[in-house]
Amino acid sequence: MQRRHTSETPKQPLRALKKNQTDLSAWRKEGRADPPKSKQNDQSPQNQENDSKEDCLEHALSYLEKAQGKISLKKSSTLQKHLSTVESIALERGLPPEAFDVLLKVALSGKLADAVNTRLLKSLIPASVIPEGSVVSAVSWLCVGKCSDNIQLLFLRWLITVFDFIDHKEQIHALYGFFFSFLQDEKMCPFVCHLLYLLTRKENVKPFRIRRLLDLQSKMGMQSHLQALLSLYKLFCPELVTITLPGKTKTYFKNSEGPWKAAINIIRRRNQKNSPVYLLLPLGTAQPPSRKRKWNNQLTLPASSTNQYYFKEEKCDLYSTNETFPVEQLQTFAQLLENIHRLEFPSQMGSILTNPLLLHYMNCVKDESIYLRLYYWMGQALQEECAWYVTDKEQHEEFKAFLETVYKSECFLQEGFASCEEFLYKNLPLWDGFCCRSQILRLLSWIPLSSFSEMKSHLYDPLAQLFFTSSLYFKCSVLESLRELLQNWLNWHVVHLDSEDDSEAHSLNTTLSGQVNMVAELVHFVGWMSTAALHLENNSSLLMYFILDFYETVCDMYLKYDLPLLILPPAGVFYPALLSMDSVNLNQLCYIMYRYRTNLVAAKENEQSKKKILQFKFSSQTYQEYNQYLTAMVGCLWTSSVFQKDTHPQGLCMDDELLRKTTVQEFKNSFNIVYHPAMMGYAVFFMKQAWPDDTTFNFSLIKGKRWNWYLEYLYAQGLSGLKLFIESSINRISQASHSKA
Repeated sequence: MQRRHTSETPKQPLRALKKNQTDLSAWRKEGRADPPKSKQNDQSPQNQENDSKEDCLEHALSYLEKAQGKISLKKSSTLQKHLSTVESIALERGLPPEAFDVLLKVALSGKLADAVNTRLLKSLIPASVIPEGSVVSAVSWLCVGKCSDNIQLLFLRWLITVFDFIDHKEQIHALYGFFFSFLQDEKMCPFVCHLLYLLTRKENVKPFRIRRLLDLQSKMGMQSHLQALLSLYKLFCPELVTITLPGKTKTYFKNSEGPWKAAINIIRRRNQKNSPVYLLLPLGTAQPPSRKRKWNNQLTLPASSTNQYYFKEEKCDLYSTNETFPVEQLQTFAQLLENIHRLEFPSQMGSILTNPLLLHYMNCVKDESIYLRLYYWMGQALQEECAWYVTDKEQHEEFKAFLETVYKSECFLQEGFASCEEFLYKNLPLWDGFCCRSQILRLLSWIPLSSFSEMKSHLYDPLAQLFFTSSLYFKCSVLESLRELLQNWLNWHVVHLDSEDDSEAHSLNTTLSGQVNMVAELVHFVGWMSTAALHLENNSSLLMYFILDFYETVCDMYLKYDLPLLILPPAGVFYPALLSMDSVNLNQLCYIMYRYRTNLVAAKENEQSKKKILQFKFSSQTYQEYNQYLTAMVGCLWTSSVFQKDTHPQGLCMDDELLRKTTVQEFKNSFNIVYHPAMMGYAVFFMKQAWPDDTTFNFSLIKGKRWNWYLEYLYAQGLSGLKLFIESSINRISQASHSKA
């Protein structure tokens, strides 16, 4: 195979390319534009230093390209000098695009010792992009067979690591069959599978390739890299891959990033701070990319002239049905609608997360191959960049930004990512509850429905340990996250309720009975935690607000979300809320009990109706417990009989002898909506308005017509929950009291 030269990598010295540099090259120079001729003699020391480094790099590349024979690294000081120059510049600022053609040729031609070639490959750190022609030319050297197996392996690892930095990939896609032939090498097979996984399109799936992979699997056993490629083939052509493959694997491929990733991160962070051009490169987003290699590597149109010509040429054939539509050209929603049937997703799957148009595409076209690619990439990225495994503060901030992007994508798609769920399950036991708290808790809210045994061991147990040993504010944050989790589950149920395709529900073990059980376990778990937390935090009003906010969603599950389930709050939550010193919490409890009543009445009417046979019926225990709570609330807010008539086992019923010891006069009539601790403030202000000259604050005056005036006063203060409860549950008692007066 002859070596090809492309317009991206012309065989010219670096000096000659200076005048034709693109914006990316300018970014490599940290935003420094070439000075006008009139000012070239008045250069700053920094510019002179840059020119000096460019001269050194040019001399080093020229020497390496002309070097002949097996030059000994130890005996040749010149070779040592130029090799060190390449390494130092690569580590400091990255190599320009035009340097890769020379260095790849030298490293893979085998004319130098393996020790030198290894150092050259390890120094191939891009400052901006890597020309596709350089990679194709380098691959052609593999046909010659002059480089050792170790060098070929190192080249493949480098190619996988920098895959997203290659400016175009059409010619590389054309080499798919060539790379496939390397699968026979046992050492190279894992990395070849990884590369093929990134390159595979539907047209690459052929019967002979599937047979070859199955033969390899029979010889090597079920290897994760072979399973990954077969899974992708099966998604593209399920009729060709008929074997049953295991479920998703957490890690398909070995880490192949070697020494390049850390160096790329450092260079990108440095250039991001200093370069004005860098901020202009991404299309369709206003925020600058961070160091992440893939997740925010935005789809860009490189600014070279050949790429501009390529863009115009493709644009002429924009609506051809036989050609795929380059995702780089997707700029508007109208383009998405017109080309949705022939859109080809990028190899760098992470770019999807920051592109709303591609997220729209994922919502419209349920392509499993996209989700599989995203699953693999995101699982690897989350685990490798996990913030509590690193000590760099800057990496912590970037990991936070990454989690934020993942969360926003989940909100956009209205579903969680499976790889994100696995990451949370694996790392929650190791989490300190502080690092990336806001992001982790928000990601928890998008965990999909799954079996209780799995949720208990991976989510509930580690979360409970953190919950009970953390601050009040952390407890409130966890409750808010679990409320959003419940909300998302219920929304998912509503969307899939009338779906004709039950395959997805069956695969997720989310039949109606399964959903009811899993939602019930979540509600019971929150009730158990809330009861204990109120004891630990001395019935904090703030904590009670978040607990009642959760039950405000629970009380409407039957009518609002059509889920045949109603679970009342435990006594350890209900009674502290009923006796709360905060009128906001009492008002919220009244609204919750009003909605419970509405849902239970509707359920009872449906049960008595003969029009349809209900699959689920509420137990009599649910109605009994509600009536006990209702009796306690009426006695506490209206009849002052809560201490005599409360029948709940954990209720407020007390003996008269014990009540007399409180020295409260007329205790049988002294605990109602006037005397309640949360309402006495309103009673005081009402009396000031009704009897401005009375300073004794005789609450017994609030009766008869004044009782009704007092109620109107409370309603005017915004206690709408109290109003709904009284009008729905105490209406007859209210009328009777009014008629007697």
